[in-house]
Amino acid sequence: MQRLLIIDDELPILKAFSRAFASQSLEVVTASTGSEGESIFANLRPDVVVLDIHLPDSSGIDCYKRLREQDPRVPVIFITGHGTVQSAIEAMKLGAYDYLFKPLELSDMRELIEKALRLSRMIRIQPVLTDEGEPSTDAIVGRCHAMKEVYKAIGRVASQNLTVLLQGESGTGKEVVAQAIYHNSSRATGPFQAINCAAIPDALLESEIFGHEKGAFTDAVRQRIGKMEQANKGTLFLDEVGDMSPMTQAKLLRVLQEQTFERVGSNDPIKVDVRILAATNHDLKRLVSEGLFRADLYFRLSVVTIQLPPLRDRGGDLQILSEYFLRKYSPEFGKDVRTVAPETLKAMEAYHWPGNVRELENVIKQALLTARGNVLLPEFLPSLSISVESNIHASDQEHYPSYKEVEDALSKGDSNLYLSTVSATERSVIRQVLKHTQGNQFKAASILGISRVTLRSKLKSLGIDLEDLR
Repeated sequence: MQRLLIIDDELPILKAFSRAFASQSLEVVTASTGSEGESIFANLRPDVVVLDIHLPDSSGIDCYKRLREQDPRVPVIFITGHGTVQSAIEAMKLGAYDYLFKPLELSDMRELIEKALRLSRMIRIQPVLTDEGEPSTDAIVGRCHAMKEVYKAIGRVASQNLTVLLQGESGTGKEVVAQAIYHNSSRATGPFQAINCAAIPDALLESEIFGHEKGAFTDAVRQRIGKMEQANKGTLFLDEVGDMSPMTQAKLLRVLQEQTFERVGSNDPIKVDVRILAATNHDLKRLVSEGLFRADLYFRLSVVTIQLPPLRDRGGDLQILSEYFLRKYSPEFGKDVRTVAPETLKAMEAYHWPGNVRELENVIKQALLTARGNVLLPEFLPSLSISVESNIHASDQEHYPSYKEVEDALSKGDSNLYLSTVSATERSVIRQVLKHTQGNQFKAASILGISRVTLRSKLKSLGIDLEDLR
């Protein structure tokens, strides 16, 4: 269970946080003064702290500094009223995770806290390299030859202050490998920041990484400190780095070369000491040859490259991983399933696993919903035939899953509903936009709010042929 500490002198706010966030997986602890919050922090070591700028016994900034002396890795989110923007910005420069403005919007608050909790887990829980024993919250599991090479690579590079590029398909575990490198490095006690470059529109990604000055663009109503600056003396993990725009690529290259950058809208260089870990599911060499990724940045990022194998190429690891996930999730589902029946394993080995280990984990969770006894039988598995590929050539007409179709799938016990409906919807939307732009990928990517690299990846995975749209 993760723990959220709220330090604020307003009782209604403390109650609101408790009502909104307390759950079986998250404990909410509150304090009304800085000294009380510091005492709770020392005793309970929360995963995330929400801290008011103004406290009755001290300033939020001073309280924050004392919390950092205890553990500088815990993400701290400031909540601030009008007239305290500069204090919040100063806190960001000192390493705070982010800040929210009163009155607080639940949706914004929930999104920010969920991201901070996820980051906290990456920072505080060291992945275990294991193929047996009790399941860990985060583990790199497997003993095939390819995974043994990954383990060796982690051991070689972790203690070196080198840039590392993690390559592999989606769901192969790149993020967990990045965690393992960070935890075994000399920067393990320093800050860790993570950004998914594919999840942030091009227009905002540069600001997210490097920050911006007030007035730098239309919505820049105040200065923002970026993740690069917050990661000073620590590590920055850039997931899906292949989706960066050319401008952001150029600025990242400068950081790697000179360890300096400028915030968006500023000409003042900022010096940083940051180790970069990057990950991608794209073939960066191919993107370089196609002019979609800078060759000089590729060579800077790939000082050391670790290739993560897809699940279909990991031999006997499928059984090891399946039984690992069974041990991990059986207690959560109130079951005691320990092993996989031979016929179940045979059915699983016949599947392509496009979503790799992440998809296998979801399949095991779905199977546990209906499983009985302590052996996983074939009838407990969700349908493995429903995948992205099954929706590609079903119809040449644009089709969005209807409410009735979803209801029908539910009544049939379809446990792979999310993948099938999302894939069908994605394919329809992308095809429609490309028809609108007459096949112009640059315009289509702009309308969709994704990068050209992401669009190209979607065209390939969803089987969309541009010739069919003309």
